[in-house]
Amino acid sequence: MICNQCPRKCNIDRENALGYCKSPGAFRVARAALHFWEEPCISGKNGSGTVFFSGCNLGCVYCQNYEITKENKGVEISGEQLIRIFENLISQDAENINLVTPTHYAVQLAEVLKKWCSPVPIVYNSSGYESVETLKLLEGLVDIYLVDFKYISPERAKRYSSAEDYPEIAKAAIKEMCRQQSEDVFGENGMMKKGVIIRHLVLPSNTNQSIKILGYLSENYKNRHLSLMAQYLPCGELSKYAEINRKITQREYDKVVNYAVNEDFEKVFTQKLSSDEKKFIPAFDFSGIMC
Repeated sequence: MICNQCPRKCNIDRENALGYCKSPGAFRVARAALHFWEEPCISGKNGSGTVFFSGCNLGCVYCQNYEITKENKGVEISGEQLIRIFENLISQDAENINLVTPTHYAVQLAEVLKKWCSPVPIVYNSSGYESVETLKLLEGLVDIYLVDFKYISPERAKRYSSAEDYPEIAKAAIKEMCRQQSEDVFGENGMMKKGVIIRHLVLPSNTNQSIKILGYLSENYKNRHLSLMAQYLPCGELSKYAEINRKITQREYDKVVNYAVNEDFEKVFTQKLSSDEKKFIPAFDFSGIMC
């Protein structure tokens, strides 16, 4: 397939060459297991049925999942095998099927989800670096968009993710996601059934950027759920990025949370700073794949 499904628009045949995401045409996954550390309305009591796709179209320099996003650790599987993985997670009482880093497989996932009707919500867990045209292929197939808004500065987006256009791309993507899921719907047990959660990872030395992002979200999406993440853990080679080569401080995180409170956000998930520990990074050991 000639791939232009993400904003990188590599225009290459993924059956014969690798583009920016370094992914083949076939699905490549590194882990499929119940995950208990998403937002409470996603993980619930039973855990979110997470499927971690290898490769990434964004490639942040600090990515804690670098084993799969940069080193591309994973196993190639077919669409039929992916469906069996979904069904195995559901047999374990997964609250939902959570597609993690799915962007570079969005077109292929749309075809799978058209053939297979999920009895639980489908979660699209994304960096926000999405093509609106591709997202439209997922309309009616994805129930919950769990989307990052990482940067509002083109300069920071270029420095940390080689994506100077990220701010405008993410704004358009979030708008499309909110159009598709215009309201948040919850079950009696408090689990999200449909909707959008906008995530923002607070980076060290970047709280002013975080506040600008919250200002934008306050103007446009104050009625949606916001998740302010404190889990930043410096990973990979960051010697050239001294300003983010450390964990965030309590003062930095409190500054961002307090701004959200002052802006009257009512639907906010927060984290403890202890969420920045390595034990919360999944083991990419191919669990749940060979089923």
